[in-house]
Amino acid sequence: MSQVELDPVHFPMPRVQGCPFHPPQELRDIQSAGRPVRVQIWNGTKPWLITGHDRQRSLLTDERLSSDPTHPQFPFQSVGIEARRARTTTFIQMDNPEHNHYRRMLTGQFTAKRMEAMRESIQEITDRLLDELQELEGPVDLVEHFALPLPSLVICQMLGVPYESHELFQEASATLLSQSADRDQVDEATVVLRELARDLIAVKRGRDDDDIISHLVRDHLEQGELTEDQVVDMSLLLLVAGHETTANQIALGTLALLENPEQRDYLQTLTDRSDIARAVDEMMRFLSIAHVGRRRVALEDIQVDHDVVIRKGEGVIFPDAAGNWDPDVYERPDTLDLAREGAGRHMAFGFGTHQCLGQPLARVELQIAYTSLFARLPTLRLHGRASDLKFREDMNIYGVYALPVTW
Repeated sequence: MSQVELDPVHFPMPRVQGCPFHPPQELRDIQSAGRPVRVQIWNGTKPWLITGHDRQRSLLTDERLSSDPTHPQFPFQSVGIEARRARTTTFIQMDNPEHNHYRRMLTGQFTAKRMEAMRESIQEITDRLLDELQELEGPVDLVEHFALPLPSLVICQMLGVPYESHELFQEASATLLSQSADRDQVDEATVVLRELARDLIAVKRGRDDDDIISHLVRDHLEQGELTEDQVVDMSLLLLVAGHETTANQIALGTLALLENPEQRDYLQTLTDRSDIARAVDEMMRFLSIAHVGRRRVALEDIQVDHDVVIRKGEGVIFPDAAGNWDPDVYERPDTLDLAREGAGRHMAFGFGTHQCLGQPLARVELQIAYTSLFARLPTLRLHGRASDLKFREDMNIYGVYALPVTW
């Protein structure tokens, strides 16, 4: 047995100080070694860590790996996530055919065509936020005044959630995504969110509103296809995922552009939508904000290398950055290059049947957010130094807690 198996590194690893956009050096070293290794996580278990873009894609489509967290040794991201999974059940925790059955109930709400039709309303929300931002005297926290409210307003509109509830669900979401939250804190936050969802469901019964929760109630709950608990859990999945990931990508991506002025200047020259889309994909590849990795458990033995077998019941982790910074796929992966060809093959949305349902929405939001921000505020700059910022290494979604800017 190799030394790395006898004395595994802890995952997730800390980042190198002064390199907030780079994956941890230990992760890059493991990537360079080119083989799966065991790592130790918070509860003392030692799942396998899978690096390499092509190997990740292959295994994420392997039906011998399960997303079901009820299996013993499932490698939960934190004690809080373990507690949350015990209280809620959604299709992302299921394998096929159950996963596809429930996912199809929402697929039509997130098609690329439907999200493109929302572009105008998302632009209006963005413009309104930037109008309000420009009325403030700097320095201004871009997270508070732009990055967080933009996706929150959009997902509230889509779900039919009153935006007046945003502070409640944002605070509860932060607890659910914290790596340090304990079981009691997660239980309390879960109860708060579930009560919010139940109240909304009660309001929407018997109505014909055009929002996603109304769609679930009218077309599936009232038809007997879903229970109220299932509608609650699906609604909360979309609410939490629909604002946390995009908000952190907007904020961290803005910082990356401010720290790479030649790329910011290049972005400001883009007018073709396909060029803007490629630039946004590169930013997602480069930053890999889902830094704690995708989690699976083996349903049977899987030979993944000439001398490595993942045994039945063992956990498996797929860190996004290891695939997104694979030098065999991306030349100079440590360089932010908004003109990069092939950036759209990144792992930021996962891969296979469980890849992110809301990726068409996230792409449109990010395209509008970045281009509008720098078009309206071409002299935008960081107030202070990047080294003084507090980064979200203690959260399941990486980013920056606050981004003070001026212009």
